[in-house]
Amino acid sequence: MTVAASRSLRSSAELIRAEEPVLAHNYHPLPVVVARAEGSWVEDVEGRRYLDMLAGYSALNFGHRHPALIEAAHRQLDQLTLTSRAFHNDRLAQFAESLAELTGLDMVLPMNTGAEAVESAIKVARKWAYEVKGVAPDRATIVVAADNFHGRTTTIVSFSTDETARAGFGPFTPGFRVVPYNDLAALEAAIDETTAAVLIEPIQGEAGVVIPDDGYLRGVRELTRRTGCLFVADEIQSGLGRTGHTLAVEHEDVVPDVLLLGKALGGGIVPVSAVVARRDVLQVLRPGEHGSTFGGNPLSAAVGSAVVELLETGEYQRRAAELGIVLRGGLTALVGKGVQGFRARGLWAGVDIDPAIGTGREISERLMREGVLVKDTHGSTIRLAPPLTITGEELRTALGSLEKVLTEGS
Repeated sequence: MTVAASRSLRSSAELIRAEEPVLAHNYHPLPVVVARAEGSWVEDVEGRRYLDMLAGYSALNFGHRHPALIEAAHRQLDQLTLTSRAFHNDRLAQFAESLAELTGLDMVLPMNTGAEAVESAIKVARKWAYEVKGVAPDRATIVVAADNFHGRTTTIVSFSTDETARAGFGPFTPGFRVVPYNDLAALEAAIDETTAAVLIEPIQGEAGVVIPDDGYLRGVRELTRRTGCLFVADEIQSGLGRTGHTLAVEHEDVVPDVLLLGKALGGGIVPVSAVVARRDVLQVLRPGEHGSTFGGNPLSAAVGSAVVELLETGEYQRRAAELGIVLRGGLTALVGKGVQGFRARGLWAGVDIDPAIGTGREISERLMREGVLVKDTHGSTIRLAPPLTITGEELRTALGSLEKVLTEGS
């Protein structure tokens, strides 16, 4: 029997057991083994169907295997997949032009993963501070928010306040100042002549979809402009339609100096990320100072361009805004019935479950048994982030399943 044939005969339980001795244990997935997917639905190896209410932490904003994105990938696979940046390729200019236009900024630095985009922005901000702002060498600082999530590289966990992400990975990279999120006074007190940038999530995703007060983002924009440092907005999870606008900063009509994108930019097909910024900021990089073999490859540029085309119609932003009303209404009806509170914007919500009913993990497992996939974070909080292609009926089905597991228990 071939390896492929052997694999196809394995059950979910067998496949989960097979992972144990050969995969690093850096994840604790729900016990579901996905084999196929389409739109808002996935199917496991036994043929059971589940409504995907996580969408790859927003990487699948356009659902699984969106026809336009699959077509763009197939077409490019037949032409060219990789050149490295040692040469030009015929897809990269269009991708950069369209992404810059979509975001209202000037230049694009293409990378692969979200963490790479954050790391790249840190380097760019420091370089800008030395060459443009005039900060003394090796003295640049970056102000970040507590409870942030920007990735898990050694530099990024250096300014995390999550001990699970930090413990055992020191020594940590210096040059960061942590202030409370949604606190403009604390932010202002942390900024001085060494400050290169303020790096924040417009909505904190991993923390439980934490939405700042109205005016906070405008305050960050005004403060960074007044003190002469960069505003770097990490929209890797919140961006590209998720909140009802193309970008979450648009809820306050704010344009940052540097924008970080990822996840949905690859359409759920390939990893694509980007630093998008003002021209005078990204122009501090010169040949040899930064790069990536796969960054800006033709396949990712083709898929990324197709993603931008979908967003240019405004359809997905409207769907997120309109269906977000349904989501909020459904969650509001559950407050006091197992839901202690929630935070939601567009098709994105953090839902705080009564700990007496179960942990976030337990609620996620119960929902899985009902055919709905979500993911927990921090105690009894679960995150809902369905594909923007979800229908109203599908969304109500998921909310009904949540009500069922909360009221009927395990």
